[in-house]
Amino acid sequence: MSNRKPYVREMKRTWWKDHPFYRFYMVREATVLPLIFFTICLTFGLGSLVKGPEAWAGWLEFMANPVVVVLNILALAGSLFHAQTFFSMMPQVMPIQIKGKKLDKKVVVLAQWAAVAAISLFVLVLV
Repeated sequence: MSNRKPYVREMKRTWWKDHPFYRFYMVREATVLPLIFFTICLTFGLGSLVKGPEAWAGWLEFMANPVVVVLNILALAGSLFHAQTFFSMMPQVMPIQIKGKKLDKKVVVLAQWAAVAAISLFVLVLV
């Protein structure tokens, strides 16, 4: 057996701050935090809806709190940012070919945003 110590490269906690690609990646992944808050709020809202009018009124009062409104706006912004980055990667991950020709990346991204707009409009009209 050898008495040599293996080389262990030092890894700082802030390794990702040194490169713009990794910073962008970490910011993108951090957008999940406000979405977790929104999901928990929505789950409690559904629970209070089942419990009755008093619980529902209490949940509505909680949701009207300015801090909660700001966190929900952050969740919306994070969701839109996450969708934009996902949509922009989609043509590279799954290139679409029609009659042997690759579809332009901008067309794929715009089609995805058009689908989001159409579904949102449908839900707004339905509700």
